[in-house]
Amino acid sequence: MATGPGTSPPAPVAEHRFPCESCGADLRFDPDAGLLTCDHCGNTEPLAQRRIAVRPIVELDFTNAVSGSLAAAEMEETRVSKCPNCAAEVEFDPTAHATECPFCATPVVADTGIHRHIKPRGVLPFTLTETGARKAMTDWLGALWFAPNGLRDYARKGRRMQGIYVPFWTFDADTTSAYTGERGTVYYETRTVVRDGKRQTQQVPRVRWQPARGRVARFFDDVLVLASRSLPKHFTDGLEPWDLTGLRPYAPEYLAGFSAEGYAIGLEEGFVEARAIMDRVIDRDVRFDIGGDRQRVHSVDTRISDVTFKHVLLPVWLAAYIYRGRTFRFVVNGTTGKVQGERPWSAIKITIAVILGGLLAAAIGYGIAMNQ
Repeated sequence: MATGPGTSPPAPVAEHRFPCESCGADLRFDPDAGLLTCDHCGNTEPLAQRRIAVRPIVELDFTNAVSGSLAAAEMEETRVSKCPNCAAEVEFDPTAHATECPFCATPVVADTGIHRHIKPRGVLPFTLTETGARKAMTDWLGALWFAPNGLRDYARKGRRMQGIYVPFWTFDADTTSAYTGERGTVYYETRTVVRDGKRQTQQVPRVRWQPARGRVARFFDDVLVLASRSLPKHFTDGLEPWDLTGLRPYAPEYLAGFSAEGYAIGLEEGFVEARAIMDRVIDRDVRFDIGGDRQRVHSVDTRISDVTFKHVLLPVWLAAYIYRGRTFRFVVNGTTGKVQGERPWSAIKITIAVILGGLLAAAIGYGIAMNQ
């Protein structure tokens, strides 16, 4: 199963392990301290101690990438297998033969699938710990009055949340757009109407349209596009904004103790969405340039040049709970603590609210009737 950078490859999830120099146990990246920490013996190591060979966060040429002309150093291959339950693609360590899907906890057995993909250039490290993410999630659930109390308690005491780096593309581009349209100026006419046998005057708005044409230019920097299919897009969209000024050059040590999902949305498909985002901004620029009180846009001809991109990883805490036969998933921004998830409903609370609403309406109706 070979795939190129311009297609929609499967999405592997990798686990990166680094042995403690004191006891040999696995180190993990501690978001609080910004260090590699050993939970077994308490040893800590600065990331610099590992002499991390980081590559600078530079933009890559989009045209070269889609034509397959990227340098070999920008590509890597990983061994993957598809989860039989949720269809996520899971990356395996070369010596591993089985693992657990981080999205649904289903056991996954390795096969011989090979995933060739563009290496990540940047990573936004976790700054929120698992404890902080769990508190943010339970606080979010607590603010939902119709959520079942049992789910909040289960989430507070349930299994550990999974820290996962989710793949995104960022795109830069220079754009110049020529447009045609119309500028509308609102004016008012006075007219006389008869109401209840009385003559009245009123102001009626009218719009005077004039032809308009012009040109707008904009440089787009870091247009962010989700490159994963493993989570509902509206979940991850709801975690924005992301502070990309905190991006660090990619180093696997940042991933120690976490998982990292590979991209499932290829570069070209990602750019289609990026163009849609750019077009919406350009439309606003055009309307602002037309001016007036109202605008009509007839045509926009955009020329785009110097398109570059990056593959980056952003931090998400993930929780999936089965409560009374239903699965609920929640995601937490690993830097801001913003929460999104399936909105649970308590049938008991809804019934109580309906009954109380009915009683309140009856009481109000009775009070009105008694005062008549």
